[in-house]
Amino acid sequence: MLVLSVAPFARAQGGGDAPPPTVETVAVSSETITMTSILPGRVAAFEEAEVRPQVAGIILERRFTEGAPVEAGQVLYTIDPASYEASLAEARASVAQAEAQLAAAEKEAERLQELQTRNVASQQALDDAVAARDGAEAALQLAQARQRQSEIELDRTQVTARLSGEIGFSQTSPGALVAVGQAEPLAIIRNIDRVYVDVTQSAADLLRWQRGEGLAQLGNAERHVSLVLADGQGYDQTGTLTAADPYVDPQTGVVALRIEFDNPEKLLLPGMYVQVEMPTGTADGVFRVPQEGVTRDRRGNPQAMVVNGENVIEVRALDILQNQGSDWIVRDGLADGDRVVVAGFQRIAEGATVTPQPRRGAASEQAAAEMPQDTITE
Repeated sequence: MLVLSVAPFARAQGGGDAPPPTVETVAVSSETITMTSILPGRVAAFEEAEVRPQVAGIILERRFTEGAPVEAGQVLYTIDPASYEASLAEARASVAQAEAQLAAAEKEAERLQELQTRNVASQQALDDAVAARDGAEAALQLAQARQRQSEIELDRTQVTARLSGEIGFSQTSPGALVAVGQAEPLAIIRNIDRVYVDVTQSAADLLRWQRGEGLAQLGNAERHVSLVLADGQGYDQTGTLTAADPYVDPQTGVVALRIEFDNPEKLLLPGMYVQVEMPTGTADGVFRVPQEGVTRDRRGNPQAMVVNGENVIEVRALDILQNQGSDWIVRDGLADGDRVVVAGFQRIAEGATVTPQPRRGAASEQAAAEMPQDTITE
């Protein structure tokens, strides 16, 4: 029994020290990275027009398909033109009457002018005739203006599109009475071939961007803005920052920014909420570290475990600028070639000896990067 109890102990003692724990690592190298800021935004139409009646009357016909594209000048609604046709006929009659009165007044003025040269008519009679002629001429101009107004009102019984775009639902129907200045538009047309995305940012951040504090200024080619749709997918068109409202909201301290995007497939619709990834500058000599390779100390400060040249764990304090996707962008605390631990933390501590292995999926990439260029084949 003594032999049986001692033998296992003897085998354990004779086995030697356990091998160093295995950890997965990622080798980092410094690079120049475009820094970005993620901002929530709302899509707005590039152009928008409310369709409103400019004359009162009964809607006789709706002449478009809801939700379909329309062209500028296309007739959308027909308002009963009967009363406006009558007004135009009356106005034309008034013009004809005024033309006849003017012709008579001109003849009378000419006749008195001839008589006055022969001292047959008095100067007073001639002055009255000239005044009557001028009055008839003014009356004709007034009648013509009223005719033009009647023509305009008759034309407005054909309610047309003021711009090309997508038209929404009709807010009225045939048989309804519409009036000038009514609260509800008949419909709304939106041009969404291009769209705006409006975002807000704090005035302090905007000043830092403009000054490039701690960052290099962006070149013109880097001022394009990316977009993430509501379903989390990236949008395949880049946008351009076109305007910043020269006003800071005193209640919130934010500035409104406007970004323009092409929208050929009509994926972006007015009112849609999206996320904008806006470049704010470029940072030189920074490191891209997987988020799983960064931990926190007891005070909440970021740190990383690094395998040194002797395969011993070192703990490095990090200065993090921001996150991008699944990575942290680190400004200080690392050096080129450092191997950052990304898996196996539960078996290690500072000063421990480990067996490092490149993270799965990163090993082949690292080998390809280190291979001479002329030895890489398809």
